[in-house]
Amino acid sequence: MKNRSDNSMQTNEPDDLQREDMNDEIERLQKRIVILTAVFSVCVILSLFLGWGIGSLKPIPVFDGLRQAITASTKADSDTKIPYVMQVMKRYWYFSNQIENIDERLSDQALTGITSNEEDPHTEYMSKEEIEQFTQGINRNFIGIGVTFTTVEDGLHLVTRVLRDSPAEKAGVQAGDIIHSVDGTVVDGLSAQELKDLVQGEEGTDVTIVFLRDGKYVTLDITRSQVGHTVKGDVTEDGIAMLTIEQFGESTPKEVQEYLDEFLEKDARRLIIDLRDDGGGYLDVLRNVASLFLPANKVFIRRVYTNGKEDLSKTEGGQYRQFSPIVILVNENTASAAEAFTLCMKENRNDVTIIGEKTYGKGSVQITQYFEDGSALKYTDSIWKSPNGNWINGTGIEPDVTVHLHPVLSASYVSMEEGEEYRPDQVSEAVKEAQLCLDFLKYDPGRTDGYFSAETDEELRAFAKDHELAYEGILNGKTYETLISAVIHEWVVNPETDTQYQKALELLRQAKEQAAASVTETESRSFEGILHPELTMAEEGTGREERYGTI
Repeated sequence: MKNRSDNSMQTNEPDDLQREDMNDEIERLQKRIVILTAVFSVCVILSLFLGWGIGSLKPIPVFDGLRQAITASTKADSDTKIPYVMQVMKRYWYFSNQIENIDERLSDQALTGITSNEEDPHTEYMSKEEIEQFTQGINRNFIGIGVTFTTVEDGLHLVTRVLRDSPAEKAGVQAGDIIHSVDGTVVDGLSAQELKDLVQGEEGTDVTIVFLRDGKYVTLDITRSQVGHTVKGDVTEDGIAMLTIEQFGESTPKEVQEYLDEFLEKDARRLIIDLRDDGGGYLDVLRNVASLFLPANKVFIRRVYTNGKEDLSKTEGGQYRQFSPIVILVNENTASAAEAFTLCMKENRNDVTIIGEKTYGKGSVQITQYFEDGSALKYTDSIWKSPNGNWINGTGIEPDVTVHLHPVLSASYVSMEEGEEYRPDQVSEAVKEAQLCLDFLKYDPGRTDGYFSAETDEELRAFAKDHELAYEGILNGKTYETLISAVIHEWVVNPETDTQYQKALELLRQAKEQAAASVTETESRSFEGILHPELTMAEEGTGREERYGTI
């Protein structure tokens, strides 16, 4: 028994050891399972987030649901919201794949938004195309046909001037012509910029334009070429010089100097400077032009920066002292550098009179920063004040002598639709515009309130007869457009219709009668005794409409 018992004890001892080993193995396996489970879980989570992240760069459909769920349950970092929004718009916006160059489109829109503000309408981001158009507008240097035009309401395009020695002049285009079509495309209703895009093109190429002139269509083939101008000049029979500065562009100082030399050759010393519709230009150009009329080291503007620092900008010499007295013509579209020139002349000389209507009122200076891709940021870095410290921003310059032009010259010119017509006893805006046109052209419509009276009917009949138009007591689109064309033509060819210019001539002729001493090379004649009222600035200036252009 003892032996069995011993044998038995010997037999049970190995079993206990095996049981302990098994327990240890099970415990190790359980630990492995926990570790593997944790590793697997981490891998799954990392894979999911990696897939979501990769999907942010290149969307993967299988992760769309997860990504949407995570996005809906989390908030993006506020410090990175601009790049985040850009990424969302490029990757997940439904319409992104329908837009060519989506990156460029979104960047341009973002920069436009950043630079748009109520405080400063003159700061803006411009794409390559926009800055090219802006610069071209100042320098007036482009490939085209050489006419200026105005786009009236609803897109009727009227030629207001044909540039000297231009392709248009050589082809026979006339002021007052209405542009009907360009290379077969009817342009009625198009914007001024859309018309420019059709007419301008590569140098040496031809463009076929159909004009409406006196109720008849005139087709002209015109060869595009380089056109450049910012200044024009003329001299009256009695020796009064007229200098028109349309923009203060890169070539303006040279052009002005050439005309001043031409005026002296013709012994024209009394001078009219026409700045009407001059929207301004470059600061260095302003300096160079002002230097032609003022002694050296004269302050022509004061630049004031946001920190209060003030810089005095001065002329550099080269004055033509022979011209005196001087009248400056201005209107509601005279702006920026043109206003600065007007004030520096007024405040530095005693022989300058301002005639016309209150100016626009832009008293800030912009710097243009270009980028490598051709785009640019134009931003306000300072304001400018006149030599005497006057700031005309939002108020404009009140002229010494206020003279208004005929109201038809500032009319909106509503367009008449095809088939639209008016008969006696009817009232409409088109009838009112037609009456204003008749009055300007020296007919007598009896009234200008839009009521189609018997007198209006009679004068329309007379106008139609003078222009070989059929007329049956009805104002239709053809007669209406011919009236507008006749007004523009008369305005351009007949200087007597320009009441502001006529007032300038009147004052300069008075000056000649009152001043017995002749102008010398070193001394200017005083104009102070004729008209020198105090300059006032009170009301807000009006904005310039985007309806003018040169093509």
